[in-house]
Amino acid sequence: MTERDRYPGYDVLAKRHSLSWNDATRKVMDARLGVPREPRFLSQLEWDTLVAICERIIPQPKSRPPVPLAAYIDQKLKNDARNGFRNAALPSQREAWKKGLAAFEAEAHLRHEHSFHSLKGEQQDELLHRAETGQSDVSVWNGMDASLFFSEHIMSDIIAAYYAHPTSWSEIGFGGPAGPRGYVRMQNGRRDPWEPVEAGPGDETRVRRENQRVR
Repeated sequence: MTERDRYPGYDVLAKRHSLSWNDATRKVMDARLGVPREPRFLSQLEWDTLVAICERIIPQPKSRPPVPLAAYIDQKLKNDARNGFRNAALPSQREAWKKGLAAFEAEAHLRHEHSFHSLKGEQQDELLHRAETGQSDVSVWNGMDASLFFSEHIMSDIIAAYYAHPTSWSEIGFGGPAGPRGYVRMQNGRRDPWEPVEAGPGDETRVRRENQRVR
């Protein structure tokens, strides 16, 4: 059993018209599902670099449509939706992402003579690892700390984008916002009927039947 089938048969979107979701939740989810899959803030080259980075940070299975990670980040930048805080050693998120994506592209050309998005996976991983560990060529980072950008934006923003999407909610057995129905059985080891069942080894068939009824 893999991490991605811990809740077989569970689809959080099946709650859409149940008592688990209200109009506010449906409106938020419609907006998340409707995010355009093309750049609206980033340039095409910046977008291609971001898509490649997202694919290396969170590889997604071919068996289902991917969570649109780059689209979520591009929308965040377009709307200038900030977290409410930032590390003072980094510029604003728009400037940080612009500088960071340009740095990966520049170092890709410096070391491999190709754009970042056209490199092999192991070459992209190498450049990401250099940034993470502060071993990147400082000349391409335009005064910005590569390792800090990696931790504060590459990891934080991409992971947050992944877990904002209902596909990942289904994978981890999350039912979405708790209103209006709420959660009642708060003790460890107990679950409400509208929460999915986690499958154990060899138990997938029974659990799948149960989870297909969860609303």
